[in-house]
Formats: sequence, structure tokens, C-alpha cells
Amino acid sequence: MNIKKHQTIEVEITERASVTKTIAYYEDHKILIDGGYVGQKALVKIQKMRPARWEATFVEAVEKADYEVTPDCVHFGKCGGCKFRDCSYEKQLEIKSDYVKGLFDKAQLPYESYEGITPSPIVSGYRNKMEYSFGDEVKGGELCLGMHEKGRHHNIVNLSECAISPASFVSILTAVREYFLEREVPFYNKFSKQGILRHLVIRKSFANKELMVNLVATSELKLNEEEFVNMLLALDIEEKIVSVLLTTNDAGSDAVVAQGVKLLYGQDYITENIHELGFKITPFSFFQTNSLGAEKLYDKVMEFAGDLSDKTVFDLYSGTGSIAQLAAKRANKVYGIEIVEEAVESAKINAEKNNLTNCHFICDDVAKAVATIGEKADLIILDPPRAGLSPKAVEEVLAYEPEVFVYVSCKATSLIDNLPSFLAAGYKITRVATVDMFPYTEHVETVCLLSRK
Repeated sequence: MNIKKHQTIEVEITERASVTKTIAYYEDHKILIDGGYVGQKALVKIQKMRPARWEATFVEAVEKADYEVTPDCVHFGKCGGCKFRDCSYEKQLEIKSDYVKGLFDKAQLPYESYEGITPSPIVSGYRNKMEYSFGDEVKGGELCLGMHEKGRHHNIVNLSECAISPASFVSILTAVREYFLEREVPFYNKFSKQGILRHLVIRKSFANKELMVNLVATSELKLNEEEFVNMLLALDIEEKIVSVLLTTNDAGSDAVVAQGVKLLYGQDYITENIHELGFKITPFSFFQTNSLGAEKLYDKVMEFAGDLSDKTVFDLYSGTGSIAQLAAKRANKVYGIEIVEEAVESAKINAEKNNLTNCHFICDDVAKAVATIGEKADLIILDPPRAGLSPKAVEEVLAYEPEVFVYVSCKATSLIDNLPSFLAAGYKITRVATVDMFPYTEHVETVCLLSRK
């Protein structure tokens, strides 16, 4: 049969290439499919035809895999927020765990123990932060507020429900959308540079049931602030709104940029607890988006770190200091190093609030911080951004020469790229584990223990 580009064919999916990609064979051709599940007979659309392999997108299942389930969200398939609402949670965990283990095996990285995956304590309504966008579902349509459409980033899915965020988030989103619909306030169009409404960011403290509502708009917005706040406070929701903010953003990009922040109601922070420690979360401070899952992740980090009672610990790329402060409860001394000044200031405030006198935070580049500290680390915890460590950063980190590293990675391929340098420097991979912080998405955290040979 003469197959052509953009043609739809039926295949049997036999292998998984990554968390979100699968493999099938058609006659002698290997096909890499964006989507699908092993065990399906599926229709796929051919997008590229190279000699080594074809590439295709998943269209629909002709016969389902035995672990598929009925999606529990009306927006699934169109909304870009979830990948696996049609897959059992147990199978999601297996897919993620096998994927990370497979990366280690494919890269021929020797490890003494691979310890599987720790599930998230909750899988519905687990997110403590959502960033929604104003826009339209179709060009020229009415005002929408929700998530970007899968594969069509310019379109906004008008959310009426969301299974990964708390119910109160959807109540607030709906009320805000209706409020501005009634007043005919337009959304900001990043192409024409016209319009006003940009984003709605909601954050929640699970421990204290507090909510922060942050409306992001251009400086052209003429808002009746008292009316807007009263509308929010009148909502029948489980949690208490303790913070309402208006952020001004006239920048051209689609990111949430704070060119000015005005407090409309309450306080400019919420307080979340991780185990026995409290953390003040400001509008733009980084905090793990799954509070209960973060406890499981940090438990694994502390387990890998072992007995810290007489140890000096460095937490590099420490952010707002969550891991550093948990380590400080067990260690002799902890230093958190972070180059983002706002994060360091938040970390210092939180450490003081938690009465941690042995936890010190330094705003500096990792390489320069050695001279500032003047001490040697027994153990170093690494939690870099998704891209991992640059070659220069790897050199800087290895120059500390601790006995043990605990490397936390939210992108396993970045970790895999970095690990050969640690092996070459005389470390061995002792333990590897994964933690699911993001149910129904493709993301997973990996924790790796590296010990000096």
C-alpha cells in the first residue's frame, strides 16, 4: 500500500518511547506516535516520513487498551492541562517509573538501586496554584477564561470544571469571567497589542485553607476595586480569600510579568505548611504546586540524605529554602545558595519564622559562594531548574567535593545529561527513586543519591 504524508492509517501500538509518545510498526516502517497507549489499535495521522522512521499523531482508538478509563473532565482532549485523564492512575505511575528507569538503562548509567515511584497523596484537586488566561475560543468570540487549547496555543478553553485544581478555583474563575463579561471588558490580544485582561492567578494554602486571587491586566483597566473584592468575598467556597491583588502588565509577552502590584484586600501572602514548618508565599514566589506531594518528595530527599546530625549541608539553587529548612531540623548547619534575590529574602523570613538559627541563606552565584561560606560541605542537595546544570555549573558544583550529593530533578533527561560528569569525578549512583507530584500530566520528579566511590 502506497502511504502518503497526512494519510490516516490503522496500527497496533506495541511500545512506549516516552511518557507521552508511543511506537507502532506498519509493514517495515517504525512509527513514532505523539499520544496513544500500548495495547491499542489506533488510527494515526502520518506527519513526517523519514527513512529511519515515520512520525504521526494519535487520532483515535479503534480498540482500547485494558487500562483505559472514561475521562472525568468534559474538557479532556481539548484542554492542554492534562495528558492522562483516560488512563488509570496506577498505569500512569507505571508509565512514569518505567520511563525514568529506561532512561538510566539506555544511557548505561550504573545504579545500585532503583526504588520505583511514590504516588501523590491526592490525585484530584491537588494543585495549589493555577494560572488562567483570558482570551477567546474562536476568533472574535466572547470573553473566555481558562487554559490554552492543546496544540493551539492562541485559543483559550473556557473552563467550567477542572479535575486537578480545587473546586473553589473554578468558582472564582467563573465569577471573574462573568463579572468582566457583563462589563464588556476585552482581553489583551498579544498580536494587535489591544485589550486589557490578561491572566487570573489563584494560589491556595492546603494547611490553612487560605486563597490568594491575583488579577493581571494592562494599565488601561478601570476597576471598581471595592465592587470586585466584594464579589469575590461573597462566593460560597470552602476556603477563605485572604488576599486579592491587581498586577499591572503592559509587556508584550504572554508571561505573567509584574510591572506593578496593588493590594486590593487583605495581605499580600498566604502561609503553607510542609510538615512542621511554615512558609510564607508571596504572589510571585516559587513553591511546589502540589503541597501534599511536596511532603512526599522532601521525605525522599531527607531519606536519601541519611543521618545529618553532625553534618554541614549545602542546598544549591535553594529557591525559597523549603528543602534547606527541612534539612536544618536535622543537620548541624545548612547553607542555602540562590541567585534570585526575592527568593533569598523569602527564605530568610521563613527561616526566622520557623526559629531556625542554623540555616543561612546567601544570594550569590554558586561558584562565588564557596569563598563567602568558608566551610566544606559534607552533603550537597541540588534542585536545579528544568534544564538541569550547565557544563560550567557542573564543574562549579563538583569543585565542592562533598562525600554525598542528593540531586532532585523535575526533568529526568536533564539529570541523565548531567550524571556522566559526576561519575567521571569519582561518584557512584547509589539510589534512584521517582515521586509523582503531577498526576494526570507527563511530569515526574526524580531523586538521585550520589556517593563518593
